[in-house]
Formats: sequence, C-alpha cells, structure tokens
Amino acid sequence: MPMEPPPFRHPAGPAYRRGWVDEAVAAIEADQCRTADTHLIRLIVPALSGIDIYLKDESTHPTGSLKHRLARSLFLYALCNGHIREGTPVVEASSGSTAVSEAYFAEMIGVPFYAVMPRTTSAEKIAAIEHYGGHCHLIDDGRALYAEAAALASRLNGHYMDQFTFAERATDWRGNNNIAESIFTQLQGEPRPLPDWIVMGAGTGGTSATIGRYLRYRQYPTRLCVADVEHSAFFDCFRSQDRSHVCDRPSLIEGVGRPRCEPSFVPEVVDRMMKIPDVATIAAMNVLSRRLRRPVGGSTGTNFLALCRLASEMRQANVAGSLVTLICDSGERYRQTYYEPEWLKARGLDPAPFEAALSSFLTTGEPLTLAVDDVFNPQSVRSPAAS
Repeated sequence: MPMEPPPFRHPAGPAYRRGWVDEAVAAIEADQCRTADTHLIRLIVPALSGIDIYLKDESTHPTGSLKHRLARSLFLYALCNGHIREGTPVVEASSGSTAVSEAYFAEMIGVPFYAVMPRTTSAEKIAAIEHYGGHCHLIDDGRALYAEAAALASRLNGHYMDQFTFAERATDWRGNNNIAESIFTQLQGEPRPLPDWIVMGAGTGGTSATIGRYLRYRQYPTRLCVADVEHSAFFDCFRSQDRSHVCDRPSLIEGVGRPRCEPSFVPEVVDRMMKIPDVATIAAMNVLSRRLRRPVGGSTGTNFLALCRLASEMRQANVAGSLVTLICDSGERYRQTYYEPEWLKARGLDPAPFEAALSSFLTTGEPLTLAVDDVFNPQSVRSPAAS
C-alpha cells in the first residue's frame, strides 16, 4: 500500500490537518443551521401612514449583534484559505461586538482568541468576550489598534483576522443567506416589498458593501444610505472621494465609525451618506427603545435617526414607500455608558431636546428639522430629485 503523505506543516505554526479543518467548517455551518433567521420587525407609526418602517433585529443572534454574521464569514474564509489550523491563535482588532462573536466561534472550534481593543471598551463587552474564553488585550491609544493586533499575532505565531480588510470579501454578496438576501426574502409578503431605502451604519464597511452590491446584482431600485457618526473618516472619504482622510479621535459610538477609511468600505455602492451627531444618536436610541419597550444599542440610534430623516422627506413629498434599517445590538451592553446620565453629563451630551424633536415627528408627522451633514453619491444613477 502507498504511504500517506506527511501533513503540510506551515513554518510558523502547527500542521495543516485537513480533517480538523473539515470538522471546524462543519461545526460553524451547523451553528448557522441551528440559528433561525433574525426577525424583521414592522414599527407601527400611525402618523407616518403610507411609510412602512422595518427593523431587522440582529440582536437576536447567539452572540447578540450584527457582528455574528461577520464573525462566521471571517472564520469560514480563514479556515478555507488555510490561515487557521488546529491550535492557531486568532487575533482581532475590535471595539467589542466583533470580538464577542469571534470569541464564540473560536471557542466552538477550539482555538485561542485574543481581542485587541481600546481600554474604553464597555465592561459588558469585555465580560462577554471572556465568557467565551477570549483574552482581552487593552491598549490606551486606539490609533495603534491595527499595528498592535498584527504585532500580537506575530508574537503568538497566530492569525490576525483583520475584519477591516476582509469583511467585504469574506461574505458572498450575491446571496447564500447574506443579510441583504434575508431582508428581501422577509419583505416578499409585505405591501411594499421593495424598500425605497436601506439604512446602514459603517464599522468595517463590509455589511454596507454586501447590501450595495446585492442591490445592483438583483437590479433592485432600492438605494443604500450609510449613516456615519462623529469622529469617523467614512463620511469625509465619501464626500471627497478621497480615501486618505483620517480622524484623530475615536468614535464615541461603539461598533460604527473608524479613524480611517477602512479597506472594506466601498463608497461606490453607497447612494447617500449622513453624518449623525453623537447626541442625536443617543436621543434616537432612547426614543426607539421606548417604542420597542426594550433597550437598543447606540449604533441602532444612528441608523434610526437617518431613517427618520428619510421618512420625513418622503412625508413632505407625499411619497408612499418602505424603509429598512437594523437593530445592531441590545442596549444591555451599554447600561454603564449611553444609558447612564452621569456618563453623558461628563461628555457634555444632553439628548433631551433631540428626543423631543424626534418624538414629535413620530407622533405628529410634522417635518423633522434636525440638520445633519448629508451628501449624495455623484456617481449614483438616480439623482436627489428622484427621491
């Protein structure tokens, strides 16, 4: 009988054992099969009759956020490309939710996980990472996040997952149960199944890239609006069509906003961007939480504020249609930050006036007058006049 060839051994790590990789991929795929699709909630707003609002609730994933989808795709991508082998330490640069989800999958397949994150990350997210067996590597300067993650992976002879580079390529944007396909499948029985707008925040830029590409691939008339936050480079990158923009301060809203225009952000597939002030984000988070009777996270507030501005435009133009955005994660992770009055006061944030304006709009349908930076993609086929 011919002898079995010896396993390939990477010079910097353990043997590549195909059987183990097969088992790891099967375990991750089984997790997806066990997980029912996330709910698409219709938010009833009588004052906005003719405008249907839907919220894709990504907080119901096993790890509690939209990043569960990303982490699954990143692990499958790394496994199938031979980057993660049996025993390979996995390192990620993350502000929290991606690290929570990656820790979950790392524990599932039995590899060590290390999250490099700013020291200001919420205690709840740190606890969640450690709950899944992950290690938190905290640094003081958020600008050093990428370099420190790459350096730590090198010291450990591990794999730097690098969500900010690989998010847009790890997900199959043509379908395969990605978030865009899921939204349109769930809308099929609704009165207006092709939404006028889908509103997304940008953390890595990977989800907005997936949605924007899918809209074009399926030839849908739906447009994509990306809501950015203060202290983030994405909006300026989009407005100037110059990827070199950077921001010296970290985003206050966890999970969205970045100090540079990340490689996974694809501005060409975005039709419009808004830059939402942090105080307006917190206000929208509070208003939506009261309407849902449960707390949502800060990035959901960013999404919801942008959606309400679009709804106000449609209302004033007497246009019927539908709008979709995401509940990115639960507010339970932010009890000591966004929901803590003293935390807000220390940062000079008073959301009350913005809450009043937004609540009035949702109650009366009168125009929402909150001004934000807002720009359309000059390369977009449809012009602002077509809104």
